[in-house]
Amino acid sequence: MMIRQITKTILVSTIILFSATFSNNAKAQDGKTLFNTYCAACHKMDKDLTGPALMGLDERWGHDRKKLLAWVKNSASVIASGDKYANELFVKWNKVPMTPYESILKDEEINAVLDYITAWKPEAAPVVKDTKDTKPATDNTTLILGIITLALALAALILLIVKRNLKKLSDQTLGITPAAPLAFWKNKSYIALAVILLFIAGGYFTTKGAIELGRNKDYQPVQPIFYSHKVHAGINQINCLYCHGGAEKGKHANIPSVNVCMNCHKSITEYTGEQLFDGDGKKVDGTAEIKKLHEYAGFDAKNANAWNPNDAKSIEWVKIHNLPDHVYFNHSQHVEVGKVQCQTCHGEIDKMDEVKQFSDLSMGWCVNCHRESKVQFKENGFYSIYEKYHNDLKNGKLDSTKGITVEKIGGTECQKCHY
Repeated sequence: MMIRQITKTILVSTIILFSATFSNNAKAQDGKTLFNTYCAACHKMDKDLTGPALMGLDERWGHDRKKLLAWVKNSASVIASGDKYANELFVKWNKVPMTPYESILKDEEINAVLDYITAWKPEAAPVVKDTKDTKPATDNTTLILGIITLALALAALILLIVKRNLKKLSDQTLGITPAAPLAFWKNKSYIALAVILLFIAGGYFTTKGAIELGRNKDYQPVQPIFYSHKVHAGINQINCLYCHGGAEKGKHANIPSVNVCMNCHKSITEYTGEQLFDGDGKKVDGTAEIKKLHEYAGFDAKNANAWNPNDAKSIEWVKIHNLPDHVYFNHSQHVEVGKVQCQTCHGEIDKMDEVKQFSDLSMGWCVNCHRESKVQFKENGFYSIYEKYHNDLKNGKLDSTKGITVEKIGGTECQKCHY
């Protein structure tokens, strides 16, 4: 009887303890679920998003859970009460009120979310082991597979030899005269194998060559006038956009007209800098190249005041960077919106005396860049319009039934269709 009573007591205690533990876990899990459902769209724990970061929320509100509850249920009422911190927060976030949850969440649900926020801690950074004086780990899988393949090939060769010898022994026992062996160039099996191998090799080299068509990495043509980016963009620090103004505002970077060059070279008629060299290492006379420019411009340095810009002839520059006709590339989207530096695609252009194509500009090269490049959202006027529309929809300033039309995000700009 005593043993039964003790067993019953232990069982009941275990059930109560398990229920309490499960209840706490469920509550914590509910807080996380509710946070992800209602809060994660505007808040992160460790950084500002549409709303402020929530880590340390309890301390910032002076551990006043009642005030926090009131704020979540209806922030406008807390602001109207004159609370100092609430009003500072409201002003800091451009006077955009927090969505009221009074009719959406119960007090216990809000408390569960607040408990989850209070208990949340950032993940510890992984410990980086000192790899000094240690050998890198190697993957032996390929080596093992290679050994196995060689072993199987050797076994197959041995079996073929054994089979041939057994056949010869069998023919001798039965008194069968073996047929004379065929020369390998008459053997159909050898011929078929050779054709297959040639087809595979030919297909491989044809495909590899076809993939490289149109890719002109390191292409460095001779130009009508030797123009040194090193002298202009590097030594003299001329901004790229002074000559290539379209890179910031349009699809094409544009080649400057002769008149743009003459803005400087009306007065700079001789080259006095360091020695110039072309791509083959030959010396270049900088002054002679400036005179070529003057010839295109119809400019006489001895009678500069008589120069008429309308007399200038276009310089037939040789285009270096070419993309297929079916590829759409917009310089402004990369330079102005994406904040991509010219050197990312063109290499160290400010160190080149004679320009060459730095990258192959292949699809794979572009895609890899898109996979790795971070979007510059902060202080980027292009993306701020999306945040504005998001807030306007949330605050009811825009009709959510109509939504955001394509026109509002630049859909009626000429360049969208005519380029």
